[in-house]
Amino acid sequence: MMTGSGQRLILHVDMDAFFASIEQMDNPELRAKPVIVGGLKNRGVVSTASYEARRFGVHSAVAMSKARRLCPHGIFLPVRMARYQQISRTIMDLLSEFSPMVEPISIDEAFVDMTGSEYLFGPPMAMAESIKEKIKSKTGLSCSVGVACNKFLAKLASDLEKPDAITIVPSAHEREFIAPLPVKKLWGVGPKAEAKLMALGLSTIGDIAQTDPALLQRHMGSLGLHIHDLSMARDDRVVAKARDRQSIGHERTLEQDISGFEAVEDMVRDACRHIAKDLRKKDTMARAVRIKIRYSDTFQLATRDTRLALPCQDSTTLFNHARQLLDRLDLSRPIRLVGATAFELQGPDGPAQGDLFLSRDSEKNTKLERTMDAIRDKFGDKIKRGTER
Repeated sequence: MMTGSGQRLILHVDMDAFFASIEQMDNPELRAKPVIVGGLKNRGVVSTASYEARRFGVHSAVAMSKARRLCPHGIFLPVRMARYQQISRTIMDLLSEFSPMVEPISIDEAFVDMTGSEYLFGPPMAMAESIKEKIKSKTGLSCSVGVACNKFLAKLASDLEKPDAITIVPSAHEREFIAPLPVKKLWGVGPKAEAKLMALGLSTIGDIAQTDPALLQRHMGSLGLHIHDLSMARDDRVVAKARDRQSIGHERTLEQDISGFEAVEDMVRDACRHIAKDLRKKDTMARAVRIKIRYSDTFQLATRDTRLALPCQDSTTLFNHARQLLDRLDLSRPIRLVGATAFELQGPDGPAQGDLFLSRDSEKNTKLERTMDAIRDKFGDKIKRGTER
């Protein structure tokens, strides 16, 4: 694969069974054994399973109780997040030696924009091999790398031949490459959307590509247009450096499932309070907010986000926007996790054009909440405003 004029070269680097692999590396006695890392309490969920454990049907997001039934002889370990973050920082630093454009999308994966770097590192295969060798020599861990002209294709490719593989999507033949793959490989297609597409007789990405976008939109809403673009191998998103993607979030995994608008609303309100306090501590403002929930019946994660009319750092403004997103989620099902995230962060002097009255309300709320921060720091978090629940 050689990049043509104007074509990007994107790599997606995905560590193999990251948490479990670190445990096996740190304790050689665990190598070649079924290692399962996650929450060990009653409602615990598998974070990562080694490939030895995956042969028994144990995968991430599976309930730990089910994992114990599937693999009773497995070695069950708690999450050591500080250790995993330490290794993750090393890996991201190594990737930055190949390109300044590194976008971490989780603790164990990142996009790397290598456009125009052939003269430094050779053709794409040589680039990917160099990255794999560097990570292996410095950390002892293996990774899989997808190489393509955009982020969607690169991420899809990295998952096709795991573990310890390099998959290159051939230039000028991207659509043919992805056409035979199942529709669930498209970003945004979960079990519910997959069932809708199958009901329409659409089982492969190639089927989506050959379908009228208007029909997809009629049956799937905006998701229909999104997946049609992906089926045509189109994805214009750029690789964003880590400092351009900072966010502040708060979430809770619940001991007892909840459901219904009011119960979830209370959780989102609480999350927005925590986030706003962190924003004020860092003297930072957010231009967008995201909410997420995880259903306990399928462990499916659902997210919705929106941009704010004005950047803010007060919980009232954050919550007012986040609350509207709840109408776009199914809250009748049992829910085990609720969280919110503020993103598109900027300094207090950043651009803030918008409604003058909204600006004044936000400033008033921020001043009041700063006062409450000081009171709570002195007397404890149980102190509440009259309007707080």
